[in-house]
Amino acid sequence: MVISKLERITRTYRHVQRYRQILLVLSKYGFDNLVDSLVKVEQQVEYNLAKVFRRRWEPTETLSRAERARLVIEELGPTFIKMGQILSTRRDLLPADFVQEFSKLQDNAPSFPFSEAKRIVEHELQMPLEQLFQSFDEQPLAAASFGQVHRAKLVSGAEVVVKVQRPKIKKVVDVDLEIMQHVAQLLERQLEGWSIHRPTLVVDEFARLLEQELDYTIESSHMERFAWQFSGDAAIYVPKIYREFITTRVLTMEYVDGIKASDIERLEQAGLNRHLIAQQGFRLILKQIFVNGFFHADPHPGNMLILPNNVICYLDFGMMGRVDSRSRENCADLVLAIIDRNEVKATNALLKLMLFEEKPDRNVLEKEVAGFMDQYGYRPLKQIELGKFLHQLLGITSKHQLQIPPDLFLMMKALTTIEGLGRTLDPDFDPIQQARPFVLRLYLTRLNPQRFVSDMLETGALLGQQLQELPGHFDDVLQKVKRGELHLSVTMRETEPVLATLDRISNRLAFAIVLGSLIIGSSVILHANIPPIWHGIPLVGLVGFSLAGTMGFGLLISILRRGMM
Repeated sequence: MVISKLERITRTYRHVQRYRQILLVLSKYGFDNLVDSLVKVEQQVEYNLAKVFRRRWEPTETLSRAERARLVIEELGPTFIKMGQILSTRRDLLPADFVQEFSKLQDNAPSFPFSEAKRIVEHELQMPLEQLFQSFDEQPLAAASFGQVHRAKLVSGAEVVVKVQRPKIKKVVDVDLEIMQHVAQLLERQLEGWSIHRPTLVVDEFARLLEQELDYTIESSHMERFAWQFSGDAAIYVPKIYREFITTRVLTMEYVDGIKASDIERLEQAGLNRHLIAQQGFRLILKQIFVNGFFHADPHPGNMLILPNNVICYLDFGMMGRVDSRSRENCADLVLAIIDRNEVKATNALLKLMLFEEKPDRNVLEKEVAGFMDQYGYRPLKQIELGKFLHQLLGITSKHQLQIPPDLFLMMKALTTIEGLGRTLDPDFDPIQQARPFVLRLYLTRLNPQRFVSDMLETGALLGQQLQELPGHFDDVLQKVKRGELHLSVTMRETEPVLATLDRISNRLAFAIVLGSLIIGSSVILHANIPPIWHGIPLVGLVGFSLAGTMGFGLLISILRRGMM
């Protein structure tokens, strides 16, 4: 406990400047109540720091709470902006107005000096810039929260772009993640209802995603895998990477000249087919999710270029998602059950997809799912907006304290982002019709006899392996029994109220025995006239009776308060 407190103090003072900045920004936009609710007296050091550093600024009264929250995130910088973008998909955690505001967060940032970019490139690649490149544009093509991109030409003559990580951004992110984890722990422990949503798990998953984004060798591996998966698909193009010019902080890849996917005017001027681009964009994301199980988790228009012949080129592979085969099949079961209006099968599929500590009331959940299907089951598929469909489904899961695994949130984010782009390109875009073949293919694959035989063989092999290991496990148990190391722990939640009642009864009995003994002892002292004497009354006996009276009155009050006379 002492070590834990010392670690907390050390952590607080190590990040005192960042804590101070966060408190000031929260106070600036009128979130004093949030700070007060998070900083409890048990975090004494942080509480005192808060009182020292807080400054009362007038909140912007013309803005809504959600708008002020977005401004806080924008002012706190890259890590918080990334978290806000992730939270914009979490309608199970945030109200609709917050989700809408957080969706406006843009990953834009001012560029940093070319001298810094040059220093980083030369340090990472261990050579002067002039020996690595024929030319290197000092003005960046684009700047984002974690890095900026420069156009360059290799000595070989290849046209490339060089992505350079911001100076010291890793340290900033590490500090912010530690603070986020600390705040998440406070939310779980101190604010009612937040423990259900497990904010610490959200921060853990966010930290994993940021770790990938901050390591450009991981991003280059993502690009290689992505290119391999679509090697035979002419509708997609993945830029070539140059491994010898890649480190954790520098990424060099082929320069691709294309049109931004949302630039409708330029697309039309180039004679490209918006209807086909919308269809192919959604088909590609469905193939990534339901066939490959490895998908681009941030396919917004800035990360997609359109090339001649309506070819789609993906950029920025830092944030990728994965969905295992079982989750993909459960998703297919859920969609088909909703189409068939079968609430029992839909509920089964939903429970298989979700995480939960206690199983919800099945009857109530089925009624909720049936009501949800009534809203969508009789509409033409073209009229169904996938984003609203998924977000309303999230509302049901949140109401029943069901948690969606992090990668499924990334999947939903990718689908809704592409759907939004598709409807921008083509007002008649129909995402459900596009998804139907992929869902049916997954469902039919599971009914394939070869798949059935393969699953049975795999299950049999696993069972055989476990049977082979069983004697060894049994021997380990016997050895622990011999050494007295085997401990059995049984928790029976239903007995806790009974045990608590018995504990109160035993305490009252003990209290009553002490009280009776005090009265009897005081009586004996009074009759024996044991000095000291005060006005003819033994003083010790008088004190004993007074103490007994006080204790008896206290016991009576306690019983009356509980209504158990």
